[in-house]
Amino acid sequence: MKARSFPSVASIIERLNPSYPVFIVWPEVLREKARLFVEHFSGDVLYAVKCNPHPFVLKALSEGGITSYDTASLPEIAAVRELLPDADCYFNHPVKGRGAIDSAADVYGITDFVVDHEVEIDKIEEIAGRDVTVAVRFETDGKGAVYNLSSKFGAPPEEAVRLLKIVHERGMRAGLTFHVGSQCLDPDAYRSALKRAVEIMEKADVPLQFLDIGGGFPAPYAGVHVDLEAMLADIAAAVKELGITLPLLCEPGRALVADGCSLLLQVHLRKGDAIYVNEGIYGCLSEVNIGNFVMPARAFGKGGRALTGAPKAFRVFGPTCDSLDVMDGPFLVPDDIEEGDWIEVGLMGAYSLALATGFNGFVTDTVLRVDGRPHWLEEAMPLAEAETLSA
Repeated sequence: MKARSFPSVASIIERLNPSYPVFIVWPEVLREKARLFVEHFSGDVLYAVKCNPHPFVLKALSEGGITSYDTASLPEIAAVRELLPDADCYFNHPVKGRGAIDSAADVYGITDFVVDHEVEIDKIEEIAGRDVTVAVRFETDGKGAVYNLSSKFGAPPEEAVRLLKIVHERGMRAGLTFHVGSQCLDPDAYRSALKRAVEIMEKADVPLQFLDIGGGFPAPYAGVHVDLEAMLADIAAAVKELGITLPLLCEPGRALVADGCSLLLQVHLRKGDAIYVNEGIYGCLSEVNIGNFVMPARAFGKGGRALTGAPKAFRVFGPTCDSLDVMDGPFLVPDDIEEGDWIEVGLMGAYSLALATGFNGFVTDTVLRVDGRPHWLEEAMPLAEAETLSA
């Protein structure tokens, strides 16, 4: 599938004059991030599809060298395989319905699964057989991450040892995996989890196919310094120090796609220090409040009008009739902004389209491609920048 291509965000406004929100994909950035992980991680890179499953995103990552995918459901497996028939899919949700296991194995030939409970091993054996790889997921402490993902999944270390032995005894191939939590800013979290992995492997004493270090790699939201190359180098150093020789996998999501997409909104009303826009927390902006992330933004004046006001944090209301649909200063815009102007919000690739609900009938279904690189990557810029349509 090919997105309609535009040379700039301003050209989208000039040609379409959109009163609806527009989701923008920057393929060059996505390809660049994919190459970074492929070149600097000493193992197989699995894109976490849940982060953003749009075909334009999947296609760009594939062009950047991603060939394997962390899929959590049958629809995700289907979406990847229909677009990329030769892709390797790993069914990495620890809890799966029997029907999903059956279709994944029978229709798509999936042979890689994740578990954190013995019942899941039973289901996989009964439905998919023993010629499969079953990776046991163990818990981490979640320190250094915005979202602790071990509060729901992950076996305690001793239980992980027992599960690995069960997988091996039943004649299935075994693997080991963990997840340090989403938007993890502390490289020591990986080092700590790797130490725990070594302890589990030594106690289980069974052959393993791989060690999957999961995702959690961070995105560079405002105020957050991210050096992915340094983080991957630190992980590689820890792997070497701990004497880990297994093949490695990782599952980046946010770090691959966050800065490869943006969102173009229109202001439909200004009420003093509040503005009403055509996207909100029930759409692509859900994580603005949940994660307290601050994204870069710039404004475009209607009809080429230059915006010259000082940056201001407005109270921003989304389009639905729900009073919860409000964001307290998630991005800065010029204080002379008015009805009909546009705001481009950057760093919107992660958990945006994927979490949009369509509540009240408001759906962001216009997805366009823009060539080149977005403004927040090209130069050091303030959180708000005014532009005219001739930019």
